[in-house]
Amino acid sequence: MSESGYHAWAARSPSPAEERRAELVAAIRAIHAAVRGRYGSPRMTAELNARGHPCSENTVARLMREHGIRAKAPRRPARTTDSRHRLPVADNVPDRDFDPSGPNAAWSADITYIPTADGWLYLAVVEDLFSRRVVGWSTDGTMTSRLVVDALEMAIRQRLPGDGLVAHSGRGSQYASDHYRGLLARHGLVCSMSRVAQCWDNAPVESFFASLKRELVHDERYATRDAARASMFEYVEGFYNRVRRHSSLGYLSPAEFERTYNPKRP
Repeated sequence: MSESGYHAWAARSPSPAEERRAELVAAIRAIHAAVRGRYGSPRMTAELNARGHPCSENTVARLMREHGIRAKAPRRPARTTDSRHRLPVADNVPDRDFDPSGPNAAWSADITYIPTADGWLYLAVVEDLFSRRVVGWSTDGTMTSRLVVDALEMAIRQRLPGDGLVAHSGRGSQYASDHYRGLLARHGLVCSMSRVAQCWDNAPVESFFASLKRELVHDERYATRDAARASMFEYVEGFYNRVRRHSSLGYLSPAEFERTYNPKRP
């Protein structure tokens, strides 16, 4: 290339296609920072389109790959539920049907753990299967029936469900306890439990826990249980329920999905 040709090339204005790519990369970087690296190309594409940057998932995946923009990767989960007890267990009512026709028809619940310098912080959640919204949750330093009862009581206070709601859970001793089952009975909720060693029977909550660990916990070093509790609140109430786009909801957040629900729609 001649010297004059090089200078002409260097002084040339970016083409419309180059400007478009630069604009998309800037938007991707801004969203990646805002969601703390929690979005891969599918959710990133949905967010870009919602913000007025029309694009395809293939384009977004290519740009993220070229510019080293990666979503947080999952790690292998550990087992926390001990179902080896002599307490009564319930049948699996949903039988892996996780798509109720409306809110407060079926909930799913389980427990996970959060490591801190003070020791484990256990987290129990209750998720509405219709919108995947976490409607109740609680934390404690011990994994007792009080932990799961507190989460269920929060869900009942917030949602005021009617009789017949199916409350599905793992089959750990906390969920088989008289404490928990008594609360279900007082509110007319139907007890349901996963089968032995069948994590897919409670797949939506397992998916929530996987997202929580991948998108938050694995990158944190909590000095205290209180610090972890505050972090759980920010993730569940500030991000997961109100902001995070869910593939099972057409890339809407749970709160937005519930706002668009019309029980009269055919």
